[in-house]
Amino acid sequence: MPKQPISPAVIRGQVIDSDLVEFGGRGGDISFLAPDPHKIIDRLPLGSPSKLDDLYRISFDEILDYLEELGRQLAFDRNEHMQEACELSYGTAPVTPPILRSLYQSMPAMFERERIRTWCETSVPIPYLEGWVETQANGFDVAVRAYGSRCLHVVAGNAPSIGAVSVMRGAVTRGDTIIKAPSNDPFTTGAIARTMCDFAPDHPITKHVSVAYWRGGDEEFESRLYQPHNIEKIVAWGGFASVKHVTKYIQPGLELISLDPKRSAAVVGADALESSQMLEEAAARIATDVGAVNQNACASCRLVYVMCGTDDDGIATLSKLGKLVYEKMMGLPPDLSTKPKSYDPSLKADVDALRLMDDWYEVIGGEDGEGAVIVSHTPEAVDFADALDDRTVNLIPVDTMDEILDAVDAYTQTVGVFPHELIGELRHKMSLHGAQRFVSLGYAFNGPGVIGPQDAIEPVRRMCKWIVVETPGEQSVPLWELQEGELALSP
Repeated sequence: MPKQPISPAVIRGQVIDSDLVEFGGRGGDISFLAPDPHKIIDRLPLGSPSKLDDLYRISFDEILDYLEELGRQLAFDRNEHMQEACELSYGTAPVTPPILRSLYQSMPAMFERERIRTWCETSVPIPYLEGWVETQANGFDVAVRAYGSRCLHVVAGNAPSIGAVSVMRGAVTRGDTIIKAPSNDPFTTGAIARTMCDFAPDHPITKHVSVAYWRGGDEEFESRLYQPHNIEKIVAWGGFASVKHVTKYIQPGLELISLDPKRSAAVVGADALESSQMLEEAAARIATDVGAVNQNACASCRLVYVMCGTDDDGIATLSKLGKLVYEKMMGLPPDLSTKPKSYDPSLKADVDALRLMDDWYEVIGGEDGEGAVIVSHTPEAVDFADALDDRTVNLIPVDTMDEILDAVDAYTQTVGVFPHELIGELRHKMSLHGAQRFVSLGYAFNGPGVIGPQDAIEPVRRMCKWIVVETPGEQSVPLWELQEGELALSP
C-alpha cells in the first residue's frame, strides 16, 4: 500500500511532522497527513507585537537579498521539497501535470530583485516601508510610516504561486505571516517554507512565516486563532463560501482584506474582423486567455463580446472566429493548456443541451470534454455563464459597446481587449461598472504579475498599519492660547 503523503507544518523556522491526523484532499483524489491543528494552535500566533522588532533591524535591501536567494533556492531542478510537492499535488491540483509542473518551474522568477522592487514602488513606495516620510501640512511637520501587521492568509489552491505571493507580501511589509494551506494544494506553501528553513533558519523573515493546514469550518480551532490579540488582518482568497465564512470572525481590531472570486471577459472590436489575418490573430489571442492554466484562474477569459453585429453576416463572421478559436486552443502547448483533468459533468450537460438549439447557438467541440466554443446568435451570454470552466468559452455578438456594459460588475476582474487601442474607449465606462484590469487580449497571463493593485484594491497597502506623527511648527498656535471665537479644530 503506498505511503500516505505528509504535509508538515512549518512554524517560525521549525518543521513539525508529529501528532499527525488524516485529512482529505479536495475532490477526494487523495488523503494526506498533517499535524493535528489543535496541538499546534498555541504556537501559531506571534504573541506580543514587540516580537516584530527584529524585522525592523534589517534594511529593505537585505529583505530583497533574502527574497532573491529564496528564488534561487526554489529552482525546481534542484529543490527536493518542490519536486515532492509538485508530485503530490498531481492528485489534488485542478490542473493537469504538464501545466502544474510549468507553474512550479516558473516560480523562481517571481523573486527577481528588480521585479519585487518595482512591485513595491507601485504598491507601497519603499521610503514608507523603510522609514518615516516627512512633509508639512497646516503648520505641522508630519511624518508617516507603513508598519507591518500580524496577518493570516487564507489562500486559494488554484495556483501554487499564491503562497509565494503571501510570503513576499509579508516580507516586504515587515509583517508576521501565518498561511492556511488549502485542501487542493496542501503541499506547495509548506515546501517553500521548508526551503526557507533549510537555507536561513534563523533569519527574521523565516522566523515570521508559519504554514499549517486545518479544515476550514473547524470552529473550535478558528474561534481561538481568529482573535485580535493573535492576528490583526486576514487576507482571504477563494470562493464565495470560504470568504463569507471568514466574515463571521471579523470584529474591531481584526480587518478582512477580501480577494473575492472573480471572472474575466474579452472585447473584440470591429477592426479585428476586417481581414483573415486579423481574425486569425484575434482567435489566437482568445484561445490563449481561455486555455491558459485550463481556465482555472480569475483572469481566465470566459465571455468574449465581439463587435460583429447581430445580422446574418455578423453571425457568420462570429462562427468563423469560433472555429478558429477552437482550432487555436487545441493547438496550445501542453505546459500552458491541455485537455482538462476532468470536465464538469453538469457543465457538459448544459453545453450539450445547446446543440439542440441551433437557431440560438452553435457549439464547436466539447464532445470529448476537451473544451468547447459556444457561439451565441443573440447579444446575450448563456444562462450558465458563471459556470463556464474547463476551456469552455462563450462568444457573444454585439452591435454597440453599450450592450457590453450591463454584463460588467464588481466580479469582473480582467478584460482582454483587441485591438489594444480600443482600451482607451472602454476603460472609463467599464471601470465605472466594476471592471478592474485591462490588458491586450492574449496577455492576461504574462503581464507584470502582482505589481500594483489587485481586484481593484491595494492589498499590500492594506496589510500595513499607517502610522502618523504630528509635530507643531513654529507658526502653530496652541488651543489653550486662543481667545473665544478663534477656535479652529481640524476636520
